[in-house]
Amino acid sequence: MRKSKPKKHVTLTWRRRAPLALQLPARIAKYELEEYLGGGMSEVYRARDTVIGRTVVVKILTEAGCADPDAKARFLQEARLAGNIEHPNVISIYDFGEDSLQRPYMVMEFLRGEDLRHAIRENHLGDLRAKLKVALQVARALGYIHTLGITHRDVKPENIHITPAGAVKLMDFGIAKAQGLSMTRTGFVVGTPYYMAPEQVLGKEVGPAVDIYAFGILFFELLAGLRPVTGDTVERIFYAILNEPLDLLPLKGTVPAAVCDLIAACTAKDAAARPSSFDAVAAEIERIQAQMEAPAPATATMPMARAAAPPRAKSARVKPWLAVALGIALVAAIAVLAKMALAPGHRPDTRAPAGTAQQAPVSTALPATLSALGGDMVLVSAGPFLYGQAKKPVTLPAFYIDKTEVTNAAYLQFSESAGHALPPGFPADKPDDPVVNVTIDDARAFARWARKRLPTAQEWEKAARGAQGRLFPWGDERNPQFANVRDNPSLTRHEIMPVGQFPAGASPYGALDMIGNVWEFVEETVKPDPANVKGFAQRMKPPPGPRELWYEIRGGWFGMNLADPSYGGAWDYSAVPARWEDHVIGFRCVKDALAH
Repeated sequence: MRKSKPKKHVTLTWRRRAPLALQLPARIAKYELEEYLGGGMSEVYRARDTVIGRTVVVKILTEAGCADPDAKARFLQEARLAGNIEHPNVISIYDFGEDSLQRPYMVMEFLRGEDLRHAIRENHLGDLRAKLKVALQVARALGYIHTLGITHRDVKPENIHITPAGAVKLMDFGIAKAQGLSMTRTGFVVGTPYYMAPEQVLGKEVGPAVDIYAFGILFFELLAGLRPVTGDTVERIFYAILNEPLDLLPLKGTVPAAVCDLIAACTAKDAAARPSSFDAVAAEIERIQAQMEAPAPATATMPMARAAAPPRAKSARVKPWLAVALGIALVAAIAVLAKMALAPGHRPDTRAPAGTAQQAPVSTALPATLSALGGDMVLVSAGPFLYGQAKKPVTLPAFYIDKTEVTNAAYLQFSESAGHALPPGFPADKPDDPVVNVTIDDARAFARWARKRLPTAQEWEKAARGAQGRLFPWGDERNPQFANVRDNPSLTRHEIMPVGQFPAGASPYGALDMIGNVWEFVEETVKPDPANVKGFAQRMKPPPGPRELWYEIRGGWFGMNLADPSYGGAWDYSAVPARWEDHVIGFRCVKDALAH
């Protein structure tokens, strides 16, 4: 009889495992169970989908698990949360149901490879570049679930899987927390001790910052091969987390200083001092990767100083009159140089002693435009701006935003490169029109391919309104001549137009078409208006469910009247369900600005 292996962070007593409820081979719905893989409160099987022939994993909650309200609630939550996530770095949940004994089960992607714990222990990860690629994929996966309002709360090597091709898969959403949903009793701490943030240890209300902290600990372990936090008891581990600074000495000299700085920032005791999002974390890793790949700057080869002059054939003495002449010339030269140094407008170079090589200062100014996959981007400078209808002061770091909406030509390039399906009715003969009929997940996929992301509502609005909170990109005047809208008197046809047709309507940063033409997705969930839900229920099959996420769309479209006072301007928005696609909704991307 086989014994189940308990997870290391769970306190269990060793006992002989009860006989399996199912004698193999067995069948649940269309899934043929072929091999028992392990388990505890759940039994995990390798199985075959008999309809399409795909190998899958079936996870079934045991009778003991069903009898434990907490275990059952977490099993159901994992199925619900993970089942709504589609991301290349997150494990896929294909199906969910109950077996003949009314035990819930879920059907998951079958993963080949190993978990990160085993890969670290066996030194399977490769060099620093390969490890950074793993860390970047983990950051992207966590960043994505955060956009869905989900905090994982149990980030650790055992919950990261690496396929033989090097692809990362985030797993185990058993204790993940969605916005507005909490199953944790007050004062009850969940998570694995070594990776828990201080606020998690203290049993405080937690948010995405706990995942950023855990990522920092995991990143350290990924690079150093050992945990930065140790202790013989949970109490000792918690004391270290709360009171002792992280010792980065094992990494010093083996990784770039920027990596150490990033880990230190992620593991700050104060949650507010950590990076604001995984987008910022991923951008910093990408910057480090780019620096590592950049060729070393060419340096001039200086001749080495000789220890002694070579012997001369004859000894030569300097004539007395020549020595006097040379002395006079030297004094005159010094006087001229001194006069030049004191002249108005002349400032001597005091950066290095005379005789040492001088280096031109490196400019840290960010370029106003940036060439990138999918089209040119314009810089939105760092600083405060006035946000929303109430013009609330908000401060953002610098970032780049696409100058126009993503075009059909750019999307076609992405589709051919990434193997992503084109939208229905894709007009290949209109390469300069904005791409439409895409879901927000399609837009995210394009952004990942282009090494960008979708803008937040704040980023989109600042790029459109400027720092002073204009009503429209061009100012506060409702002038329809600056946009592709229905009441533009210069337009005889009301339809989607090629991007960039209204340069006079540019935003203060140079972004075009931010009002009219097509709506644009932003990475902002919103509670929909009941009337909106009712309208979409008549247009969608199946209709939107109560837990379905809705996302803001910004900027309006070609069929609206700018003079209509019901449209508030650049701060205003509508909302659509996550799986909605429409012939008047497109998107543009942003990218964090990196100092050079």
